[in-house]
Amino acid sequence: MDNETSQTTFDELGLSEPVMKAVRDLGFEKPTPIQAQAIPLVLEGRDIIGASQTGTGKTAAFGLPAFSKMAKHGKCRCLVLEPTRELAAQVLEQFEIYGKHMDLSMVLLHGGVGYQPQLDKLNAGVDVIIATPGRLLDHFTRKSLHFRDIDFLILDEVDRMLDMGFLPDVRRIVTGCKKQRQTLFFSATMPPAIETFAKWALKDPAEISIGRRTGVAETITHGFYPVAYEQRDELLLALLRSTDYESVMIFTRTKAEADKITALLKKQKDGFKATPMHSDIAQKDRTKALKGFRDGTFNVIVATDVAARGLDISNVTHVINYRVPENPEDYVHRIGRTGRAEQEGDAFTLLAGDEVEFAKAVEGYVGQKIDRKKLEGFNYIYTAMLDDEAPTGDALRQRLGMRRKRTGGRRRR
Repeated sequence: MDNETSQTTFDELGLSEPVMKAVRDLGFEKPTPIQAQAIPLVLEGRDIIGASQTGTGKTAAFGLPAFSKMAKHGKCRCLVLEPTRELAAQVLEQFEIYGKHMDLSMVLLHGGVGYQPQLDKLNAGVDVIIATPGRLLDHFTRKSLHFRDIDFLILDEVDRMLDMGFLPDVRRIVTGCKKQRQTLFFSATMPPAIETFAKWALKDPAEISIGRRTGVAETITHGFYPVAYEQRDELLLALLRSTDYESVMIFTRTKAEADKITALLKKQKDGFKATPMHSDIAQKDRTKALKGFRDGTFNVIVATDVAARGLDISNVTHVINYRVPENPEDYVHRIGRTGRAEQEGDAFTLLAGDEVEFAKAVEGYVGQKIDRKKLEGFNYIYTAMLDDEAPTGDALRQRLGMRRKRTGGRRRR
């Protein structure tokens, strides 16, 4: 945070009094960097391209000024697009707080639930729609809504929408909105396809970039923990048992791994209150899992990358990658679940021999060498990755032979 931003307070940003009342209710005093930069520009009517690491307060950066400009109940003037139901639900939750001193009506539109309750709210009249692209277009096709009165079009986590194949749907939605609108565009990364889309969708946008787009927050301590493949579960349990954590997110590559690890943790007698989070979990159970993780019913959530981006889960003290992500971008998003909003956090990544190339790709992406670490007292099976300079060929065979002779078996400390 630069000196100018660090001295800014919410009182200086020009927000309306009903919105400021909600801000004071929340106990907010100083805005985050993206809030301090974005809010005045939105109030001026500028289109915005915002790029920032996860956990920097983007929802308030677009929600607070939009609510200030809407002022009172009227036509549907604000549309927020999110890539997943969880993200959409979180935005609604925050928007209800921001607008609690205002006469504004909101609706959440996403799949996995029935149409009729959503239709009832739309027919009653809403000021704000928060939606995933697929369900929104379903309602549009059914003629239960239109986009002609949208003054604020907010596209959030656009890179994630690209990853999920939603960009054609988003383009169709943007085309249906009136040209005289304000478009706010937020994305953690800006690959060429998104840059092209942004040029088409926005008019003379102001650009805001907070931190390195590929970097890891400085408040996060992270490292690779080399381990023999067959000891991965054993080391995971040992890390949890030796860590003073309040809440942990464990990331896996597959749904089957998430279910397996959740079952493993539930079998232990260590107070692990674990729940899985992936796309095969019913929506009501995913909502229950997130709520339980926030209120302390669960202290460990085991997730695939469906939960890695954007979910507003505050105060995650630790993240563990059960495997090194195949996509280095996912590493940043996963460990970004901790160390949010300038809080400190820790991230551990288990590293097996078949993942060395993925680890190198992560280091190249974040632009730094990531420390290799050992858990003190853990009874490691020997793997060459445990050495600072891994031997090869005859030297490796000789070292392995010496260790087995000395220890009388395969394990060593």
